[in-house]
Amino acid sequence: MCPTSLSGVRRPDTPRLLTCDHKSLIHITIVSWHRVCTLLDMNIAELKRAASVRGTEKQDTAIAAPGRPWHKRRWVYVSIGGCILLVLLVGWLIRAWSNSNHIIAADRLHIVAVASGHFVRDVAAQGTVIAAVNPTLFAIAPGTVSYSVRAGDTVTKGQPLATLDSPELNNEYQREQATLDSLNAALSRQEIEIRRQLLTSKQQADLAQVAITAAERELKRAQWAWDQRAMSERDYRRSIDDVATAKLNFEHARDTAGLERDSVVLDLKTRTLERDRQALVVENLKRRIAALNVRSPVNGMVANLGQAEKARIAESAPIVTVVDLTAFELEFLVAETYARDIKSGMSAEITLDGRIQPGIVTAISPEVRQNQVTGRVRFSGGQPPGLRQNERASVRIVLDERDHVLKFERGSVIDEGTHDVYVVHGDHAVRTSVQLGAASVAEIEALHGLAAGDRIIVSDTRDFNDAPDLLIAN
Repeated sequence: MCPTSLSGVRRPDTPRLLTCDHKSLIHITIVSWHRVCTLLDMNIAELKRAASVRGTEKQDTAIAAPGRPWHKRRWVYVSIGGCILLVLLVGWLIRAWSNSNHIIAADRLHIVAVASGHFVRDVAAQGTVIAAVNPTLFAIAPGTVSYSVRAGDTVTKGQPLATLDSPELNNEYQREQATLDSLNAALSRQEIEIRRQLLTSKQQADLAQVAITAAERELKRAQWAWDQRAMSERDYRRSIDDVATAKLNFEHARDTAGLERDSVVLDLKTRTLERDRQALVVENLKRRIAALNVRSPVNGMVANLGQAEKARIAESAPIVTVVDLTAFELEFLVAETYARDIKSGMSAEITLDGRIQPGIVTAISPEVRQNQVTGRVRFSGGQPPGLRQNERASVRIVLDERDHVLKFERGSVIDEGTHDVYVVHGDHAVRTSVQLGAASVAEIEALHGLAAGDRIIVSDTRDFNDAPDLLIAN
């Protein structure tokens, strides 16, 4: 800044100078600089005019002119110093203005320290209490439903819940029962016919055996007569042929009886199988008829009634849902990135009404829906009393535990995919490339780029536009 006596401009105080705009500051600097240069040019011109005045230099001996007193030249040095200070001040203001977008108040930042210690990798999720056993009973046939309970009633296993009147099923059962009775009668008739056929075959075989005996007896008589030469040779030979014929007829009758027996046994087996098949149909219909009286499969409570009273419903329509109050589980949703690490049998902590209950993972779904995976946790230390369907709770699953791990407190926007963080050095924060590892609910592992004792910013830095350097203002 130039003095007021030289520049003709009143010297502004420091706060007013800092608040003025930059164009005014640059203009004042240029004007002051030109005025100083003009004064210097005027002093040089006066010295030249003094030297050009004719004098007695040829007659007199030249001696050194005495120097101008310091107090007469001080305004020159003051002007030069003021200009230098003004230039420096303007440069500092320009630099501060260029970095004005990266000056952040300290109270807006959340700064944590990197430390080495015990690291627990876990995942937290919100879930709802559901009944592990909540069967829904369906109609086995079309008909009219009549309820004997209401929603909210406590029931026991085997207690009647509703009755389904199905004329179609009853009619079908009666028809199939009549068919079964007919097959039973046909089977009985077939058994009688088989016994008759077997008896006939046996009779023919016995008659053939008798014919053999008679032919042998005639052969003996013919043999005696032939020995006495009282019979012709022709008659003797005929008697021998009669014995052979009788034996052949006996063998054929015996074989035919065996085949007949096998045939009738096969027919009997076929008729028996038909009767058994029909008996199975009738047995199934009888079981369906019995199922028209809907009974509770478990001890519990009636959750809801699927139909209106005396409503006509179709087959497989829901009738009633029963909830087993002694077996509750917690159903939760987690991001698909954790699905590969969660296994059945892992320990878990269930927070319900501010109380922590031990649990164990019972199932994890293999299906991903909307980037989330469904899992179930049951209470391992005994089910707490007073649980209700769809009650809210939180679950924490421990995935891994390690010692001597470099870690820091996890921010809301920091995860395994973060590659840059701001490391604080005094009143500056420098953007540093890092490699992060496993993340838990509250902490995250630092693999490369950080050291124990480093202070980093874990609050949201997306508004900084990836600036390489930040100035932290107290």
